[in-house]
Amino acid sequence: MGEQQQVRFPQEVIDEYAALGVDLPALFSAGDLGTRMGVQIVEASADKVVGTMPVEGNTQPYGLLHGGASAVLAETLGSVGAMLHGGSAKVAVGVDLNCTHHRGVRSGLVTGVATPVHRGRSTATYEIVISDEQDRRVCSARLTCMLRDARPQDGAPAPASV
Repeated sequence: MGEQQQVRFPQEVIDEYAALGVDLPALFSAGDLGTRMGVQIVEASADKVVGTMPVEGNTQPYGLLHGGASAVLAETLGSVGAMLHGGSAKVAVGVDLNCTHHRGVRSGLVTGVATPVHRGRSTATYEIVISDEQDRRVCSARLTCMLRDARPQDGAPAPASV
């Protein structure tokens, strides 16, 4: 669904992950689901994550942007912010997602902007505003992620999910 754009990260974040041998743009590429849906992360830091998604291919039977597609975009952007907040020693795992859909969209591109509401040691909460190409709010979402240790004390890899 389009060419993947280069994600812009703060240099200190790039350096932190590079020292661990981690390719940040690949890590935060929106994953298989995001890729199938055309999600593009265009800016990413713990303070703000911006991403886009096409409406085409992500609609429900009435031809409107599917609410679940908005939820995927919101969770992707909020999770990236939480992961960047937690740093390389933590893994962000979504535990609560709330979406309110304000208007339908039939075509074009929607843009989501995730900003922090709370950033603690064990949880991070982000508000995600999704807008259409006329800058009208389509969806308001809130995501809370639990921040788990990337490597438990015993040295075994952390589980991928809760």
